[in-house]
Amino acid sequence: MSAGRPVPFATVARDLLRTTLLDAVAAELREKPWAAVKMADVARAAGVSRQTVYNEFGSRHDLAQAFALREVDGFLATVEEAVEGHREDPAAALAAAFETFLGAAAENPFVRSIVSGEGSDDLLPLVTTQGEPVLARATERLGEFLGDGWPQMDAAQARLLAETTVRLAISYAALPQSPAGIDGRAIAALLGPYVDRAIGRAPA
Repeated sequence: MSAGRPVPFATVARDLLRTTLLDAVAAELREKPWAAVKMADVARAAGVSRQTVYNEFGSRHDLAQAFALREVDGFLATVEEAVEGHREDPAAALAAAFETFLGAAAENPFVRSIVSGEGSDDLLPLVTTQGEPVLARATERLGEFLGDGWPQMDAAQARLLAETTVRLAISYAALPQSPAGIDGRAIAALLGPYVDRAIGRAPA
């Protein structure tokens, strides 16, 4: 068995630095809202200089966006696990995915900072007016996962379902005071027929 090419030390070191800094952001957010988190706080929690944080992320806004993207990856990993347990029932998979996401979002300090308004001047645009990176990351990954799970669904259908689901999820997470009855089952009732048609379980 031939060994693969080693990952350059500089790449490993930078990945470790970014992980450490983003972990530091998460630790700070467990103690205070985003509005109170300073670059110096992140540097101190990570054990590096403030200049190191600026060198890596450029600005507080860039740090917030990098953290938001990592949180998206974490949410999607949780959603994928929920969907995996309901492969034979698309409606149940959608309900489980939505409920799992909303439950995780409700407990997430980053999302709570957005919802509470504490720091929303910085954070809310990351999922609204400046939300393209978050939307694109979530849509691409969820679309690939849906396509793998239901191969009968073509790529365009999977992407449409993924983007619709992501936009709904972000809306409900950012505005949790939703009308009574809007939950995973309601979303499944809305989107389930589309999935059924896409995978050939119902007439188009």
